Amino acid sequence: MSINSSNGFPFFPGYTFRDTTKSAFHKSQTLSYKNGFALPQRPNVGIGQEPLLSEQLSLNEAKQVPYEIPSLTYGSVAKSRPLDFIPAHVVYDKKVLCFNGYFQQTVQHSPNEEYRVRPVIFYYYLEDDSMCVFEPKVENSGIPQGKLIKRQRLPKNDRGDHYHWKDLNVAMDLCVYGVTYRLTHCDSNTQDFMESQGLVLNDPEPIPSDPYAQLRTKMQPHIAYATPSDFDRLKQFITMDRKVLRFFALWDNTATLFGDARPVTIQYYLMDDSVEIREVHEPNSGRDPFPVMLRRQKVPKTIKPACEPFPTCVLEVSSQEVHEFYSPRDFRVGETLKLMGRNFLLYDCDEFTRAYFQQNHPDLPLNPVPVEKKAQKDTKKHVIPPYNGWGSLEDSLQNCLYFIPEPPKKDLMKLLENDHKVLRYAATLDSQSPQDTGRRFILSYYLSNDMVSIFELATRNSGIISGKYLEKTRISKPSSTVHNPQYYGPADFAIGSVIEVFKHRFLLTDADHYVLKYLESQADRIPTETVNSLRQRLGVGVSLPQEQSQTEAGELAHPAGTTPMPSGIHASFHSVQHPAAHQPVTPLGRTGCCWWHFFFFYIFCYITQIGY
Repeated sequence: MSINSSNGFPFFPGYTFRDTTKSAFHKSQTLSYKNGFALPQRPNVGIGQEPLLSEQLSLNEAKQVPYEIPSLTYGSVAKSRPLDFIPAHVVYDKKVLCFNGYFQQTVQHSPNEEYRVRPVIFYYYLEDDSMCVFEPKVENSGIPQGKLIKRQRLPKNDRGDHYHWKDLNVAMDLCVYGVTYRLTHCDSNTQDFMESQGLVLNDPEPIPSDPYAQLRTKMQPHIAYATPSDFDRLKQFITMDRKVLRFFALWDNTATLFGDARPVTIQYYLMDDSVEIREVHEPNSGRDPFPVMLRRQKVPKTIKPACEPFPTCVLEVSSQEVHEFYSPRDFRVGETLKLMGRNFLLYDCDEFTRAYFQQNHPDLPLNPVPVEKKAQKDTKKHVIPPYNGWGSLEDSLQNCLYFIPEPPKKDLMKLLENDHKVLRYAATLDSQSPQDTGRRFILSYYLSNDMVSIFELATRNSGIISGKYLEKTRISKPSSTVHNPQYYGPADFAIGSVIEVFKHRFLLTDADHYVLKYLESQADRIPTETVNSLRQRLGVGVSLPQEQSQTEAGELAHPAGTTPMPSGIHASFHSVQHPAAHQPVTPLGRTGCCWWHFFFFYIFCYITQIGY
């Protein structure tokens, strides 16, 4: 810590005090940079940030300090003020000498050249006497160019000496790492520095030309640069965007074998002066329906005479070969126009094209030419063959309308709204055969696609295998025709009605409570007789005594001659019943049916619905 002795006490032990507030004891910086130049800076404070004595003196006192020197015996000796010392790295900072030169590189195994002249630039940094060699890059030279020797002190001889700026001069050879460089000239700043140091520079020399570079210059074609046009393409793009001239024309192809006049549409885009030709296709013409006859492009009108002898089939037409392109003035209605070697008769145009020509080219008349149109042939109406009974009517009709049949369109909203909604009815087979007596069926109507499936219940000792009797399909009514098909719907399924399914008659005997609930929600589209038959069958709306209702409920749950269902099996039965069964299940069989018949029936309905 510093000692404070300016408190008036004598400078004796015990009379001095340390200043505890001071914490900086470093020496002040004397070098700084200003605008990229290194400059010396005189310190204002000393060690510990204490003010210097020289800073406390006034201007007059500071001037008298160098001259107040004690007199010697033989008089006073006047001494001059010493100059400020500036180091060399500050004086020569960012001062570089630049010399231009070249070296010759021997080329072997080449018949076109024996040596190659490679120009280089020497940079000598006066700050630390280092040098670097740089080669300017030449386009398409194929030689790694750029910095040949990085910045370093280059050795002069084997004794450890290095090159100094006093050893450099113009028109001299410089040997560096086994390569001999020839210094030819230098810049003006280098010349001024060398002359200020008393060195006389030799006369500059030109860099010899490279023989191979001269050969390549002769082989390159002469490029003639054209004067750029004053036409504003950007203005044309902005003002003429989406403005198209449309002409109706006939392509006269009668000169070829089996050729005829084919109608086309020529579109001229004012945005970029491009032309597009589209062919007008007629139905059943026998031609491939290509949409574009000529893609959108600028069509040349006249080609330069120098390019005419060249075969046009392989000539890549560009702006250098074309003398003039087609413009709107070349498209005149009523005249024949030749585009890409084909003749087109412009016989008419649209309203926008007429307005454009009247506004911009009033001197060009538009003379529409009447064109004889081909007489339309009487086409025979397609007769749909009669239905052969294979597949549904919709699928068989697709085979008659399309070469590659497409699936019939479905009502997606109906599929989404009525998904997993099924109306189930109990039915028996109305047949005169004694073998069909006692056969029981479950008829399921799917509201999502109006299809019907039939499942036959098992009957003990009947000899008939139970299971799926009819796959999901749409059932047509007996009175329907092929041209006017009519299908069974929920309105036709009344209790006691007979449904004819592919020459088989089924008598509806019972239904679920969900059927009645759904038909009541659609009462405006369902006949009243159908709803009343379900209400009468299910006993809805009929008031019965409590004991009688309980007795009938027990008979419905356990018909005569059947085994009661265990409670555990009954719970499992409700957990796997059909997803559409949102209502209490009423037994469909009345007599001669066991509880396990219903159990397997509902398991089958659940499996068929999930698509197992």
